[in-house]
Amino acid sequence: MNMAPSKDDQIDNQGIVAKVSEATEVVAEASDLVASVVTTAASDIGSYIRSQRVAAQVSLRQLASRAGVSNPYLSQIERGLRNPSAEVLAQIAKGLRVSSEALYVRAGFLEERPHGPVRDALLGDSEITERQKHVLIEIYDSFRRENEQKQKTNDATSSDTTSSTEPELHSDPESPIQESSQ
Repeated sequence: MNMAPSKDDQIDNQGIVAKVSEATEVVAEASDLVASVVTTAASDIGSYIRSQRVAAQVSLRQLASRAGVSNPYLSQIERGLRNPSAEVLAQIAKGLRVSSEALYVRAGFLEERPHGPVRDALLGDSEITERQKHVLIEIYDSFRRENEQKQKTNDATSSDTTSSTEPELHSDPESPIQESSQ
């Protein structure tokens, strides 16, 4: 028996090798892209934290102390070398006296919610805790959802009644029942 590969088998193998090589390049490019996105996100949140710290006139050392993290770790976050967890972001937000929601959105942990005057006022209030802010926002949002649902129900009901088949009441001078005028 001859076990040598035929010419067709050699062509098929070359095609497979070419496809594997192409797939490897695609995976490498995707990996580079993911690394770039993660690095960009880390640097974005880091530069945002730095700008907030500078605007608040707080030193790196002071913020690290307030947030309960080490100076080197906070420095690495600000330079985009480290990506902080949600818990660390909450501590940093507390140290900066800014909304943790703003940091979560910047870091990509939360989707940005629509802003309004009530939400902005609650988030900007330094007299209440982050937990109290979030509870009040949730209550406010639930009221808005409830009112929106009532409005939809009322709209549906009003369109149903205008198209109903019930006869409309008209005052008929021939009718034995007359409306009384007061």
